Amino acid sequence: MRSMSKLILLYRNPDLPPFFLYTGRGPSSDALHLGHTLPFIFNKYLQESFKVPFVIQITDDEKFFYKNEQCDLPDLTKLAYENIKDIIAMGLDPEYTFIFIDSEYMGELYPNVVRFQKHINMSTLKAIFGLQFSDSCGKAAYPAIQAAPCLSSSFPFIFGSNNIPCLIPCGIDQDPYFRMTRDVCPKIKAPKPAGFYSKFFPSLQGFGTKMSASDPNTGIFLTDTPEEIEKKIKKYAFSGGKATKEEQKAEGADLDIDISYQYLRFFMEDDKELAEIAEKYSTGKMLTGEIKAILIKELQKFVKEHQDRRSKLTNDDVKKFLARTPKKFKWDEWFI
Repeated sequence: MRSMSKLILLYRNPDLPPFFLYTGRGPSSDALHLGHTLPFIFNKYLQESFKVPFVIQITDDEKFFYKNEQCDLPDLTKLAYENIKDIIAMGLDPEYTFIFIDSEYMGELYPNVVRFQKHINMSTLKAIFGLQFSDSCGKAAYPAIQAAPCLSSSFPFIFGSNNIPCLIPCGIDQDPYFRMTRDVCPKIKAPKPAGFYSKFFPSLQGFGTKMSASDPNTGIFLTDTPEEIEKKIKKYAFSGGKATKEEQKAEGADLDIDISYQYLRFFMEDDKELAEIAEKYSTGKMLTGEIKAILIKELQKFVKEHQDRRSKLTNDDVKKFLARTPKKFKWDEWFI
């Protein structure tokens, strides 16, 4: 993953209170694609930088409400465990990370769920999420379930009686949920969560299209082989280059729409090399096939390293992240 060392973050100082991180994953397939990985990679960076607790919600219930009738809850819970292995293979610290599956953790979560549900009316749900009277009541109940983990009291074994504010690094598509959450928090005398949103990671077919777990050709998945990655990039990665070699050399590529370049912006570690590629490709000194070859090598390396880490995980490793036990977090570590 491209270095984040130049990010301007809030510096730890006496005026900055401790916080915890929260994000989630809806288990719709047995493997994550690259777009799914970005919030977890960023949360890992924040976790390591600030040494704060990180809670991850696996929403098997949401997918049960929204997927087709043939999808049963046990099937989604099984996918949840596969997704958890992908998540922890990114290198999260089990001493600071708690992962929970909604269908298994609802007893502990429910008191805060009902606090939110009491202050969210059907008009609000219809306005924000477009719900209709023909929708299941599960769809209406779910937004409060996503809101509840914003409260540290949902995890007493981590925070005790401390009322700790929450930072939510996630995809921009989750913004409606947390705008709603922020509106309700003052009514229940809870601190408002803060959001840190990432823009959509485009599909291979270009901006304006979305990666889909049901269409493997829309993105690179963490289960892809080196051959599959090469084939997908060569065949499907939308190009900002010109139609002919002569036109490309004369006019250069449009970097804003070129998927290979845009992917490299996320996954190439060397900023200097990325700048050189941008200059050459945009001025016609580099052809589309050349930048695709660079991207293929970068993604093959990234996915292979992930697969190697995942292959070493055991059920005991997963249990460490699901365990409802005190985490080794000391508030006096907050200041440096």
